[in-house]
Amino acid sequence: MSTFSFLENNSDNVPDASSMRFGIVVTEWNKHITDAMLKSALETLVEYGVQENSITIRRVPGSFELIYGCSQLAQHGYIDAIIALGCVIKGDTPHFDYICEGTTEGLVRLNATGKIPVINGILTVNTEEQAIDRAWRTMDKGREFAITAIKMVDFMKSFE
Repeated sequence: MSTFSFLENNSDNVPDASSMRFGIVVTEWNKHITDAMLKSALETLVEYGVQENSITIRRVPGSFELIYGCSQLAQHGYIDAIIALGCVIKGDTPHFDYICEGTTEGLVRLNATGKIPVINGILTVNTEEQAIDRAWRTMDKGREFAITAIKMVDFMKSFE
């Protein structure tokens, strides 16, 4: 496992987000994990100035559906960036590989349109224990994804 800590190295230079609008698409699958990341992401966005009425939350059944959910939000949501939150835990079949590859490819394609940043906040882990560690016990991925979204909106606005 990497010893690099995103939060230790990137929390000091987060831009003011008070004029930014965000969409969060979160899966119902592994809800106890994704809801923890959602809570943390929301708290972080508000901490850096985002108004609660400037955050749109939509739920989809699973990680593969994040692609469509993010696409629709990008087209109709009047937002500056999207955070896609999901959790795929490896099982005994290759389904894990197909879902991870498909969602990654789909989110990459959305980002490649250049319309708005889409943050890939999907945990891909071998065990539920690893997901819990990343979601809240030893890491705070929801916070990381929110800070990344703020920084990407700031990056995008630098071209306006």
